Amino acid sequence: MTTLIIGLLVFLGIHSFSIFAATGRNAMVARMGALPWKALYALVAIIGFVLIVKGYAAARLEPVLLYVPPVWTRHLAALLMLPAFILLFAAYLPGRIKTAMKHPMLVAVKLWAVAHLLANGMLADVVLFGALLVWAVVDRISLKSRAPNSAPPPSAPPSKFNDLIAVVGGLVLYGVFAFYLHARWIGVAPFG
Repeated sequence: MTTLIIGLLVFLGIHSFSIFAATGRNAMVARMGALPWKALYALVAIIGFVLIVKGYAAARLEPVLLYVPPVWTRHLAALLMLPAFILLFAAYLPGRIKTAMKHPMLVAVKLWAVAHLLANGMLADVVLFGALLVWAVVDRISLKSRAPNSAPPPSAPPSKFNDLIAVVGGLVLYGVFAFYLHARWIGVAPFG
């Protein structure tokens, strides 16, 4: 569990730089340059992600049950994951979905976390998905008071087809992940 917690602190810590130290982040970018900052950011995020994966896998070997979710919550979780995948695509595709959601990536993370908290009751699940849910909520709240970044995040060029691409791409990725990759990578078959 320690590795999982350290991984979450590292991963969410680097992703929280703008939440808690926006001026510090901007000063680091100005001092280091945009590319070295992005490289450092990516390196720290990857290290955190690897620690999360290793820590979560290790924690699952010694499960601590906190609650037993009813069977129907698995179906609700599967349903919540549909828009999560679509919103993941919409975050990078300017269109009506992105405009309506404002921050579709954060909405996707919240849906993903809530879905997994509904369907899983082990301590490692609550730590992982709960931490990501809290982070997404705090980040969304902080965005209301933060000055916009000088450089917008990368995205595809505007197109009238972006919403369609987000929906189709999200549904395809959902299908691949739900019916193949989740079992292969996580060891749990959502529909099996």
